[in-house]
Amino acid sequence: MADTQSGESSQTGPIAPSKPYPWPGVVRAYAPFLPVNEDTRIITLLEGNTPLIPAPYLSAVTGLDVYLKFEGANPTGSFKDRGMAMAMTKAVEDGATTVMCASTGNTSASAAAYAVRAGLRCVVVLPAGKIALGKLAQALVYGAEVLAIPGNFDRALEIARELTAKYPITLVNSVNPYRIEGQTTAAYEVCDALRGRAPDYLFIPVGNAGNITAYWKGFTRYQRAGKVDGTPMMLGFEAEGSAALVRGAPIAEPETIATAIRIGNPASWQGAVGAARDSGGTIGSVTDDEILEAYRLIARREGVMAEPASAASVAGLLKMAAGGDARLRRAGGKPVAVCVLTGNGLKDPDIAVAQARNTPKTVPAELDAIAEAVLGGAGGAARGHGSGAESVGGASGVSEASGTGGPSLAPRKAGK
Repeated sequence: MADTQSGESSQTGPIAPSKPYPWPGVVRAYAPFLPVNEDTRIITLLEGNTPLIPAPYLSAVTGLDVYLKFEGANPTGSFKDRGMAMAMTKAVEDGATTVMCASTGNTSASAAAYAVRAGLRCVVVLPAGKIALGKLAQALVYGAEVLAIPGNFDRALEIARELTAKYPITLVNSVNPYRIEGQTTAAYEVCDALRGRAPDYLFIPVGNAGNITAYWKGFTRYQRAGKVDGTPMMLGFEAEGSAALVRGAPIAEPETIATAIRIGNPASWQGAVGAARDSGGTIGSVTDDEILEAYRLIARREGVMAEPASAASVAGLLKMAAGGDARLRRAGGKPVAVCVLTGNGLKDPDIAVAQARNTPKTVPAELDAIAEAVLGGAGGAARGHGSGAESVGGASGVSEASGTGGPSLAPRKAGK
């Protein structure tokens, strides 16, 4: 079956795109850095090319030039699509018919979607009752076979690894080296977006630890290729309730509101530790309160809605900046910091609604009632948008407040 830029459908055969795509997906875009050749059938949903968004508010409060790498713009809403494109490409190349993963949610959504594109059967093992609704819905809609087990992600991964070692099933978790290869492309994109330079700091959430491992591999590879002169300090942040790397030992029952990083025994443990060590960085932890405060702040101040686990990177930045960490002070200009936002905020709608702190107001469907709500409640509406003195980042001392009382709304003059 012929390869096309848009992938293939197992039901209808190859579908040629109606017009050329300016972005071919991460595997084609960075093929010279990946284990593919001109004969490789590439599986893609045109993932990657996600925005590196300037963050003026975070820049002002930290003294750094801060950017947000928003991976929620990928096809299934998370960074997992990068690695899954590469893993599925190699699975097809190797003649696989079935793929399997354990998941806290994002991996299952990505695996299910890319398995459809590749024409493969997808089986997902996940911890029952511990998956955000948006992520579970994705896996089900894409048609994956979902098996829910008692216990946590670590147990699900143990089972998946044992099963795929025994039977001809391809494991597509981040222990699959092709997943890591695909995820290196985010580092390349960051450097390209910064016009041929690496950031000074890379803040990133840490769960199973594959992503920090991949970013570091990508930065060092780009440096060796002469694409950039240096590499960033890698600053990874686990949720405090599942901070196995920080504690130096696995956690049997990890707990955090950030379900995507609720992992007590990271599969890429050594890779993450090595990335932090070799870059002069660290692996730290942030509390659930710090995560949620950062989650609200980036939505209210930067206009970016990411899932809670994503906000661990921003929480870590705020914590280090508020504490006056000497590692964030560098001579020679304003240092550049990139915070990786790993997933879209719509992945976890329950948390989104609970954290909104403002709810819809029911009013009569009448002009006067709407006018009263808009004009009489202008200040209140602004307060609902964060103008109250709500503190953000217990450790950071940063305020989410907008500092305004809302716009002044006067009736329009005749003829205007």
